[in-house]
Amino acid sequence: MRSFLFTAAFIALVSFSVFSCKSRNYITYYNKSNSIDSVYKLNRDTIAFIKRYKKLFKKYNPPKSYGTFVKYETYIVFADKYSKNFGEKKSLYKLLDLVAPYNEHYKTLFPLCEKYGIDSLSVEQKIASSKKNRNKRLIDSFSVAFVRDQKLGRSDSLTIVKNDRINARLLKWTIENYGYPSPQKIGMTGNNGVFMPMLTFLSHMGGGVPEYYPYLKDTLLKYVKSGECSPREYATMIDRHEHENKREILYGEYLFNFSDLTKVNRNRRSIGLKSMVDNVKR
Repeated sequence: MRSFLFTAAFIALVSFSVFSCKSRNYITYYNKSNSIDSVYKLNRDTIAFIKRYKKLFKKYNPPKSYGTFVKYETYIVFADKYSKNFGEKKSLYKLLDLVAPYNEHYKTLFPLCEKYGIDSLSVEQKIASSKKNRNKRLIDSFSVAFVRDQKLGRSDSLTIVKNDRINARLLKWTIENYGYPSPQKIGMTGNNGVFMPMLTFLSHMGGGVPEYYPYLKDTLLKYVKSGECSPREYATMIDRHEHENKREILYGEYLFNFSDLTKVNRNRRSIGLKSMVDNVKR
């Protein structure tokens, strides 16, 4: 009986831990990360920087949103430089997964990987494996969508409205069927070398698609919290919408038509962005 109760309790604990990990709010992660960076810029204490990030990454896996691999890479580089344990191969393979969508950035990691027993061939194989996990159907669809997004250099208003509506429909369908199209799902470069920056794409979603905007505003915030949509991508979409409707922007990521800096900084922290002052220094 005791054995049964112990087993049940252990399973419940593991299940709770897994659930807790999956349900972590990455806005908290971003704010803690921003705080670590701010303190480091102030006192340049690299050892404290490494310790704080190590603690943060024990609680949160690095987010999969655009460009956020940089924090994890910086932590690993510093830890290696100061001979601090960062997880070696396990952490390096995790980093390679994060940088895989960013063209040939992974090649800058060759020397570090080699130092910990991962040769260049193994790195190439890991990158190839990560690319295989991308969604071919979504890559095909978004390759077309990004070409459509820039049709006629976005110089014809009727074409812009028509194409943004088609792309908004695609984005909504993608979210409902596959989740947010993060770099790990579609990469940064599509078919025939098409550049696919979601920051630009979402900016246009904040413009002329009012019938889709309420859905995107609510749904994408959930993906900011899950670590798949970056705060900058989300904020740019919201600010663009506010600007198009002749209202003050909320987050300071699209133009600068606001009068209350304190309010903007409060809004920025609410989704995990740095303050405007720290943002200029990034």
